Amino acid sequence: MAESFLWVESYRPKSINDCILPDSIKNTFLEFIGQKEIPNLLLSGGSGVGKTTVARALCEQLKSDYIIINGSEESGIDVLRNKIKTFASTVSLQGGKKVVILDEADYLNPQSTQPALRGFIEEFHNNCRFIFTCNFKNRIIEPLHSRCAVIEFKINGNKAHLAVQFMGRVEKILKTENIGFEEPVVAELIMKHFPDFRRVLNELQRYSVSGTIDSGILVNIAEVNMKSLMEYLKNKEFGNVRKWVVDNIDNDPVKIFRKVYEKLYEYMEPSSIPAAVLVIGKYQYYSAFVADPEVNLLACLTEIMTECQFK
Repeated sequence: MAESFLWVESYRPKSINDCILPDSIKNTFLEFIGQKEIPNLLLSGGSGVGKTTVARALCEQLKSDYIIINGSEESGIDVLRNKIKTFASTVSLQGGKKVVILDEADYLNPQSTQPALRGFIEEFHNNCRFIFTCNFKNRIIEPLHSRCAVIEFKINGNKAHLAVQFMGRVEKILKTENIGFEEPVVAELIMKHFPDFRRVLNELQRYSVSGTIDSGILVNIAEVNMKSLMEYLKNKEFGNVRKWVVDNIDNDPVKIFRKVYEKLYEYMEPSSIPAAVLVIGKYQYYSAFVADPEVNLLACLTEIMTECQFK
């Protein structure tokens, strides 16, 4: 077994070349490596696509001193000010510029904390660079946007190519961990959660407790049963809706929102569809920030059930 218990840490890429990224994005980061210099960066994209891993790999390859601050856990302005000033005000032992990686920066208060970060960027620009990661770049204030190179982790036309690369990476990990596996099962799990690489590794590690990844887990990763859910909503059966949520919460909530959206025209009165779309959009947005995804999903479905008319 690897030294770290968590596979996502044990097998985290240490260089940009090892990161699974579209070529256009990877080449941008390789140019920074070649120049031995990085600008302030704003890395935007969904959960688990590798934003923090890339930020760390850049620092490691450039031999930069760096710290990582999680914006969702350390969002207080005083804590940030003390940590950043203590770190950024001293000279790097490596001789280059220091780097502050501010993870999940879209959790930071846009009225107080984010404006303060603008001041830190200017105050320490001779000695320090900042890398911000976020799921939603529109939650980052414009003054930070304008002081950073914004790089979006988009995989649109690269899905098949990246999935094949990740499949190869996963197979090596499973072999290293002495876990037997069936390739079609692993491929199905990857495509279910793609491009959330972190989620895939966490799920594989969870299923690997039995010593093998085989068709026995397919019942757990099967497509959710939308027909029964829509019937429960139509008949306003809150108890069954809640049970359905509990039984299916291991599926990606964002994909459940999408499937509910796709069923609207089949089950809902046309006059109610716009209201349902707004509800789904609202709770899908909330899903990136809530502490309890189960409660968030149930709240969404309950609002649709009580506010919309079904056929």
